[in-house]
Amino acid sequence: MLAEIIPILLLFVVFGFAVLRPRGLPEAVAAIPAAVIVVATGAVSWDHALSEIHRLAPVVAFLAAILVLAQLCDDEGLFTAVGAFTARAARGSPTRLLTMVFVVAAVITAILSLDATVVLLTPVVFATAASLGLRAKPHVYACTHLANSGSLLLPVSNLTNLLAFAASGLSFGAFSLLMALPWVVAVGVEYLIFRFFFDRDLGLGATVSEQPDKPALPVVAVVVVALTLAGFGLTSVVGVNPAWAAAAGAAVLAVRALSRRTVTVKGLVTAGSVPFLAFVLALGVVVRAVEDNGLGSAVGRLVPTGSSLPALLAVAALAAVLANVVNNLPAVLVLLPAAAAAGPGVVLAVLVGVNVGPNLTYVGSLATLLWRRILARNHAEPQLGEFLRLGALTVPPVLVCSVVALWLSLRLFGG
Repeated sequence: MLAEIIPILLLFVVFGFAVLRPRGLPEAVAAIPAAVIVVATGAVSWDHALSEIHRLAPVVAFLAAILVLAQLCDDEGLFTAVGAFTARAARGSPTRLLTMVFVVAAVITAILSLDATVVLLTPVVFATAASLGLRAKPHVYACTHLANSGSLLLPVSNLTNLLAFAASGLSFGAFSLLMALPWVVAVGVEYLIFRFFFDRDLGLGATVSEQPDKPALPVVAVVVVALTLAGFGLTSVVGVNPAWAAAAGAAVLAVRALSRRTVTVKGLVTAGSVPFLAFVLALGVVVRAVEDNGLGSAVGRLVPTGSSLPALLAVAALAAVLANVVNNLPAVLVLLPAAAAAGPGVVLAVLVGVNVGPNLTYVGSLATLLWRRILARNHAEPQLGEFLRLGALTVPPVLVCSVVALWLSLRLFGG
């Protein structure tokens, strides 16, 4: 009985710590001891713990590379240029700015992952709105929502995508093709609801009339990102981990930055967020203990087989609920074994649930927790009631419409 209870209690302790972040300590401070405890108490065998770490290692390696790549792109001025371009395109209109933020956030999330959108784009959006004299709220809320629901497109867009991609058996191109329509639909439906929900904020015009300066495009960063994206597809074709493509892109910019002395080796290590990577590995061990002690089989019995529309809707709803109870990363780890046995369509439905569902609550995804900390540093802590109302208004229709789009993609392209 203790073996069944201890992992669940520790899982909630770990995420409670991640939400509160006492004294700003990293999440790994709670996750690593929790992983040690579940192994020491026999809640998970040493072999299973090592197996989980081995399974997550390629995903964590990719995450490290993409975090470094995104930070180096920011150092090159890519996000500053994006902010300036967005401000010029908005021409003082809050509605046009929201449109541009949606487009930019969806693209950056898809290519550089949701962490880049939350960590690097959110401060730029703050500054852009301030430079135009506009209320920042609709635009910074768009960053967190698009970091989650806008991460459906590519296997590299989200940590959950990488896990689902590995379990689906699909190629990089097939995965992206099947998820293209759900991605467009999710972003489009989210945008329409934002226009309605923030109607009052968007009705206020700019208080600054000066047109921002034309941005200088960091050509090297743009070329490296484009080549890295091409590398993702190439590595998939030849059966190589996409982490190598991300690492190559990061290495090119790192060598350039080190030679120009705009970054140090310590700065590169910091950009890789080693404590967070350790947190992901330790969390995987804790989740494996929970899974081995009953949750995996219990959840597996709830996952329907087949790729009919009702089955896909049920799977996505289950994934969304579980994501908001235990966070989307544990949710996808628990659901994937049963989903993979049911076929790639079910795996992708799980992905829709764990990517769209977290917009409902603060604890749904780690990206949302990080977004809250960024807003707090800007003295713009979001109101819980408003966050929950927006989530309740967006998540159900975005979830349903995205699943319907996935069902159509599966009918059109197979999978």
